[in-house]
Amino acid sequence: MSTYIAPVRDMLFAMNELAGLDEIATLPGYEEATPDLVEAILDEAGKFATEVLAPINASGDRQGNRWVDGEVFTAEGFGDAYRTFCETGWNGMPAATEFGGQGLPITVSTAVLEMWKSANMSFSLCQMLTLGAVEAIAHHGSDTLKATFLPAMVEGRWTGTMNLTEPQAGSDLAAVRSRAEPREDGSYAISGTKIFITWGEHDMAENIVHLVLARLPDAPPGVKGISLFVAPKFLVNADGSLGARNDLVCASIEHKMGIHASPTAVMAFGEKEGAIGYLVGEPNRGLEYMFTMMNHARLNVGLEGVAISERAYQQALGYARERIQGRIIGDRSGDKKPILHHPHGRRMLMDRKVRTEATRALAYYVAGCMDRAKASADSETRAANEARLELLTPVVKGWCTEVAQGVTWNGIQVHGGMGFIEETGACQHMRDARITTIYEGTTAIQANDLIGRKVAREGGHAMRSLIEEMSASRATLEAHADVQLRKIGAAVGRSIQALTEATDWLLTAYEPRPQQAAAGAVPFLKLTGTVVGGWLMARLALSAHARMDADDAEFRGAKLVSARYFAEHVLPEVQALRDAVVGGAESVLALPETLF
Repeated sequence: MSTYIAPVRDMLFAMNELAGLDEIATLPGYEEATPDLVEAILDEAGKFATEVLAPINASGDRQGNRWVDGEVFTAEGFGDAYRTFCETGWNGMPAATEFGGQGLPITVSTAVLEMWKSANMSFSLCQMLTLGAVEAIAHHGSDTLKATFLPAMVEGRWTGTMNLTEPQAGSDLAAVRSRAEPREDGSYAISGTKIFITWGEHDMAENIVHLVLARLPDAPPGVKGISLFVAPKFLVNADGSLGARNDLVCASIEHKMGIHASPTAVMAFGEKEGAIGYLVGEPNRGLEYMFTMMNHARLNVGLEGVAISERAYQQALGYARERIQGRIIGDRSGDKKPILHHPHGRRMLMDRKVRTEATRALAYYVAGCMDRAKASADSETRAANEARLELLTPVVKGWCTEVAQGVTWNGIQVHGGMGFIEETGACQHMRDARITTIYEGTTAIQANDLIGRKVAREGGHAMRSLIEEMSASRATLEAHADVQLRKIGAAVGRSIQALTEATDWLLTAYEPRPQQAAAGAVPFLKLTGTVVGGWLMARLALSAHARMDADDAEFRGAKLVSARYFAEHVLPEVQALRDAVVGGAESVLALPETLF
C-alpha cells in the first residue's frame, strides 16, 4: 500500500494560475499570504498529512468507532493525532483572527484541507464540521454566543456539528419536528431526534457544540418555521469552564459502507427535562442561517471528491509502477514489464490523473472567487465573484464528487484482482468516496439548485457571463501559434457551444415544463462541470506554454499533455450530455409507473 504525498507543485500551479493567489495576497487582510509563506505552509501541511494522518487511515477504517452506553471511542491513534493537529495550529488556520484563527485566504486553506482529506478523510470531517459551525455562529450569532463558543472551537478544544435531518424527514427539512420550548432564563428546551450527525459524539475534544434545527411553539409550518439553536454537550459556565452535562445523548452510531473512522451518530435531545439550547439570530430563520454552514460544507465535500480522487490515483500509480504484468504489445524485447507500460494501463492512469487535475482546477478557481467576493475593496468585483461563486457551488459539490466515483472505481481496476482485496487499500478509497455524492445534498439536489435558483430563476445572467469569459479564452487559444493549443481551443469551443445550447433550452423550458427540465438536471450539472473543467485545464496549458523555458519545463509540458488529453478524451462527453438535456426528457418521463 502506497503512502500519500501531497501534490504541492500541482496545488501551487492551480492556486497561482487559476485562483489568482498573487492578486488575492493584495486584498485587505490577506497581505501576509506571500508566495514564500504559502509554499512553506503547504510543505509543512504535506508533511503532517503524510507522517501523522495517512498512517492511521487504513487502521481507522478497519477499527472504526466503538459505542458504549452513549459514549463513542474513536479508533487508535485518532485522539493523539487530533491533539497534535490542534497544538500545531492546523485546526484554526482558516478561521478569523478575532476568534484565534490565522485568517489566511480561503484559497490557501483549500489546498491544505485537500491534504487532510486525501490523507485521512474520516479524520478531516471533524474539522470540516467544526469550521462550518464556526462560520454559522460568526455570521449569525450574538456577541455572547461568539464569545462563549468560538475561541474554544477555533482552538480545537471543542468541536462542532450540524443537526439537520430526522428519521421522517430525509432531505425534506420542511418535515423537521424537533421542538424548542422557551425557558424563563431566555434559553430553550430542545427535544427531538436527529440522524446522520457526523462526529456527533466522540472522545477527542472536551466539548461538542451542536447546531440544531428545531421549531418554536408558534412557528409557521414548513421551512419558514425552522429556527437554529446552539446546544452544547456540556453547558458552559459564566467563567468559560464546563458545567453540567446537557440533556442530549448519542443513541447509537451507524454501521456504514465507508468513512468507518468518522462516527455518524443518532442524537436524542431532551429525553429528560429538555436539552438547553440558545437561539442563533432571529426566530424562524434557521434554515437561512444554516445555509452558511451548508454552503461551506458543500464546497468542502466537493473538495473531498478532489482529495479522494488524488489519493486513489496515487494508490493505483504506485501499484502500476511496481506490478509486473505480462509482455507489452508491440515491444519486441519480449520482457515482462509493470502495468504502467501497458497502453490500457496508461489510459486508465492518465484518465484518473487528468480528471483529478480538472476537479482541483475547479475547486481552487471557486476558492479564489470566494476570497475576492469576501475581501475585494471594489463592490463590483465582489458582486461579480459572488455571482460566480453562487453559480458554481453546486457544480463543485456535484461534479467533483461524481468524478471521484469513476476515479476510485477505476483505481481498483488498475489493481486488477488485487484491487478487490481490502489489504491493498484501493477498496477503502472507493467506499469512502461513495458518501460524497449523497451527504450535504445529493447530486440531484445540487443539480436542481443549479438549474432552478442559479440559472433559470436568475435569468441565466451568471451562466451567460461565464460562457462569455470562457469564449474569450477559446478565441485566444484558437489564434495561438502552437498547434496543440489551437486543437485544445477548438475542443473547448465545441464544448462551450454545447453548454450554450443546453442553457438556452433550459431557460425556455424551465417555467412551462419544469419536469422536463428537472429530468435533465444532473446531465446539465455534469455538462457544466466538464465544460468549465476543460476551460480551466486549457488556461493551465496556456500558462504552462508561456513559460516552457523555465526550470520546471518538464512539469509545464505535462500540463499541456493533461489539457490535450482532457480535450480529446473527456470533452467529447459533453455532446452526449447536451443531447440528454435538450432531447432526453421524454424518455425519462414516458414509462407508466406500473411498468417500472
